[in-house]
Amino acid sequence: MACHDPCGCEAPNEPMTADQAPVDRHALGRRSFLKRIMTGAAAATTAAAGCGDLSLEQVLQRHYKELSPADKERVFARIKAQTKKRFRTDINLVDPAPIPDVTFAFAISLSVCNGNRACVHACVKENNQSRDPAMQYIKVIELNKGDLNLEKGDMYFEGQVPKKDKFYLPTQCNQCDNPPCVSVCPVGATWKEQDGIVVVDYDWCIGCRYCMAACPYEARRFNFTTPTLARHELNTNQGYLSNRVRPRGVVEKCHFCLHRTRQGAYPACAEACPTGARKFGNLADPTSDVAQIVKNKRVFVLKEELQTGPRVFYYFD
Repeated sequence: MACHDPCGCEAPNEPMTADQAPVDRHALGRRSFLKRIMTGAAAATTAAAGCGDLSLEQVLQRHYKELSPADKERVFARIKAQTKKRFRTDINLVDPAPIPDVTFAFAISLSVCNGNRACVHACVKENNQSRDPAMQYIKVIELNKGDLNLEKGDMYFEGQVPKKDKFYLPTQCNQCDNPPCVSVCPVGATWKEQDGIVVVDYDWCIGCRYCMAACPYEARRFNFTTPTLARHELNTNQGYLSNRVRPRGVVEKCHFCLHRTRQGAYPACAEACPTGARKFGNLADPTSDVAQIVKNKRVFVLKEELQTGPRVFYYFD
């Protein structure tokens, strides 16, 4: 019979072999499915690489959006047990939902930021990022005053800051309104939530790194090895879609500390900033600091021409 696969080909009217039989995506699991449909050994190897440290139960887990409250309880119990086995300590795992009528955003004053990197260190500590190899969601770039060419900037600067005739521009995930990373994910492991935060389900990520290639802000990080984190460094207040300990073979990124911000706290980077350069809040609230800054200051976003709709705004006082 004719093939009705989306590829549009026409199969001969012959019996199908086991390899040609229709595939039940949910029965096989997303990684097996991808390996079946990807062409070329290299693509299949890339898909398989995402398995990392995941158990079979995690590989076969249904998509986050399909999980019932009872399903989530079982998933969270498994994560707690795995974390306790590894770190010999209990964690508090939460899953706060997006707040209605809220669009989170950052406004960063480049006149005030002095390049101290307190935001970077606070982010690493809060979000259980690997210490070896080092994983950092935030980059601070040192630029010459009057020059916004990021390619000429230095993100490995050392010594006392601020330096004369320099200014500092922190970058991270921009939580785009039109995120290119989401559209290229072949398994739906990353998506934009109602409050504008782009999240990743680490149990669904296959490690193909398409999202990394698509992100124009170089905001995503891949775990090539199992992240190293000492017991005393573990932040036990964790979120399922945010700072729970990630396995090897997945992509991770900034998530505006949703386990904090959806419960009324500031992101760790904003709380730690000693100069007050970072303003965070609800862009949909006209009385919020970020809304007032966007309305009254001469703000700009990075790579505006790409029309990704960034939610990190920059300005000079």
